[in-house]
Amino acid sequence: MGVEEELLLVDPLTRALSPRGPEVVSEAAGDLGDRVGTELTRYQVELRTDPHTCLKEAADQIRSTRTAAARAAARLGVRIASTGTPVLGQTAPAPITPGARYARSVAHFRALDDEQTACACHIHVGLPDPRDAVYVSNHLRPWLPTLIAFSANSPFRDGQDTGYASWRTTTWGRWPVAGPPPYFESPAHFNDLVDTLLSTEALIDRGGLYWDIRPSHHLPTIEVRVADAALTPDDTLMLAAVVRALTATALSFVQAGEPAPRPAPEVLRAACWRAARDGLAGTGIDPLSGHLVAQTTLVERLLHTITPALRQHDDLDRAREQWQRLRSEGTGAARQRATYRQRSSTHDVVDYIISATCPQ
Repeated sequence: MGVEEELLLVDPLTRALSPRGPEVVSEAAGDLGDRVGTELTRYQVELRTDPHTCLKEAADQIRSTRTAAARAAARLGVRIASTGTPVLGQTAPAPITPGARYARSVAHFRALDDEQTACACHIHVGLPDPRDAVYVSNHLRPWLPTLIAFSANSPFRDGQDTGYASWRTTTWGRWPVAGPPPYFESPAHFNDLVDTLLSTEALIDRGGLYWDIRPSHHLPTIEVRVADAALTPDDTLMLAAVVRALTATALSFVQAGEPAPRPAPEVLRAACWRAARDGLAGTGIDPLSGHLVAQTTLVERLLHTITPALRQHDDLDRAREQWQRLRSEGTGAARQRATYRQRSSTHDVVDYIISATCPQ
């Protein structure tokens, strides 16, 4: 299992975005090496863990990597902030990081890149056989709305509350190859579809497959990309534990020859939209029945399904503890809003995100 976290850079005085991503990466590289890298915009950096089999070891590295990046940013007079969308200071077009691929993306996708200062948390889970990854993707699809709901952490944009718990999810869906992946009949179907998307120039390369789940094109993993950047390290770890256990559960179904549930694409898309709007609050759409169900019930159903895998990886107690914390404190989006309600200050929200990104 490996984790990739995209983070924003902000000015500690204005709380607006700071375009110093490449400089922060250079400054942090002495400590982090290739575990830190640039992103599409200069407002962002990406942090990566090594592959881990033990969640505690991953936890230690996530915390130490965030801390090292924060110190590097502070030496340059900026701060790191883990949230799916900027609270303040987003400009369009965003300053793009130099590089041939980024330049090609801007030329090809145009205004889509102008507003894509959005940060996600990606979880890679090792699956050495790429054929397994295709079938596992089918089994993971119905759980995407639930993953969105409990990982939501992007309620603000340009100083305003969007009314969504995960505004990043909504904006990311504008890309031509994004959102829930299709149901794949076979590995050949997956490969043929990707070839078609490349030949029709809906993709500039295989790295542009922005589906919420994708078999990695360069690693022996399946990558779950649906979540907002997590507010705290504990939020990241909850997501990582759940995604690994969910992948292991799906793989056991594949190996047993059990067919994957096949929700209607329209219902699955609507369920993802509802989860992005409301997070854990209120009701969500069960993509299999099409009925409204309490979102917390859907999460409980997910945790019940993956309990054997959580226990196998010795993650069950941690997952239960983190789930109780989420039920008590709310998602990252709910915590951002609670901070805003105290003084109606978006500056307070940014300060809170900075402190939560690297808690002492």
